[in-house]
Amino acid sequence: MRINFNVPPYTGKEFDYIKECVENQKICGDGPYTAKDNEWIEKKTGVAKALLTTSCTHATEMAAILAEIKEGDEVIMPSYTFVSTANAFVLRGAKVIFVDIRPDTMNIDENMIEQAITSKTRAIVPVHYAGVGCEMDTIMDIAKRHNLFVIEDAAQGVMATYKGKALGAIGDFGNYSFHETKNYSMGEGGALLLRDETYVDNAIIIREKGTNRTLYKLGKVDKYSWIMPGSSYLPSDMNAAYLYAQLQLADEINNDRLNHYNRYYEALKPLEEKGLIELPYVPKECVHNAHMFYIKCKDFEERKGLIQYLMSNDILPASHYVPLHSAKAGLLYSEFRGEDKYTTKESERLLRLPMYYKLTDEDLDEVVMRVKEYYKFT
Repeated sequence: MRINFNVPPYTGKEFDYIKECVENQKICGDGPYTAKDNEWIEKKTGVAKALLTTSCTHATEMAAILAEIKEGDEVIMPSYTFVSTANAFVLRGAKVIFVDIRPDTMNIDENMIEQAITSKTRAIVPVHYAGVGCEMDTIMDIAKRHNLFVIEDAAQGVMATYKGKALGAIGDFGNYSFHETKNYSMGEGGALLLRDETYVDNAIIIREKGTNRTLYKLGKVDKYSWIMPGSSYLPSDMNAAYLYAQLQLADEINNDRLNHYNRYYEALKPLEEKGLIELPYVPKECVHNAHMFYIKCKDFEERKGLIQYLMSNDILPASHYVPLHSAKAGLLYSEFRGEDKYTTKESERLLRLPMYYKLTDEDLDEVVMRVKEYYKFT
């Protein structure tokens, strides 16, 4: 395709930093660049500790271990999310409980959570879709009253906020993604955010294969050994170096993407005003990060036609999640509580348009032109 859906971010310093790792003979985990990335996240979000991981999937698995999720527990989340959100808890033997989403933001409907809680419920997992924050005050209040963990899936939320608080830094644990499709990338990677210092030592142990090796290196213990179950969740410092080049230009990348988002929005608003499509909604208490720009078509068939039309013009759009409760594994490991009023219907009409750092105005304008052509809008 001439206009791709995504192009991984690249600033120009990445290879210099990777070369430095090689020359310093430190290419495994927890090297200097991993420390730089952790520190950047901590300063940006205000959490007690950030730990770079091999993926957001692994960060979520770590959060599940820290929350002591076990067989028989229930964890509440939206069905409209990536499979990793559910997998982390299914691997611990928990049952995933899905509730409906809000059609305006595609986030979990905070008003559907409380009725899904039982004596087995251990955690709520809000997913900040498209870098737009869930209604966290309500969710945190519910969690406090029912003594539940809140584990934020902020995979798409780096640089976004809710009421001035960084997404991923509001709940007990937060998870970021630095996959190649995200605003800031290390190819494959993520981070676990810890709001409470109480969990820091155990998180470090879990991340280092269940040993206190890192604590030993920090001088906190006089020898290291196997302490608890864990795994190798440390990314290579070369990956961390690649990411750091982008974190240094985080504001520039963020502003670039926001400019694309705003350009799309203004150009396509006349179609929304004519009732042809729907555009994204951002609540006033949220500051988003332009992780994606999507439109909503009338229905599945209309979306299918638009996808085919754009692809025939060398433009690659993308649909998004098929609700997890309808999947083969979803039927085995989950339950949808309440009515699926919006999850399936809205998922079938959402279409994401090309969005990435340094997307040119010319390419963006061509995407807009083709969308307008499809709807015969002049």
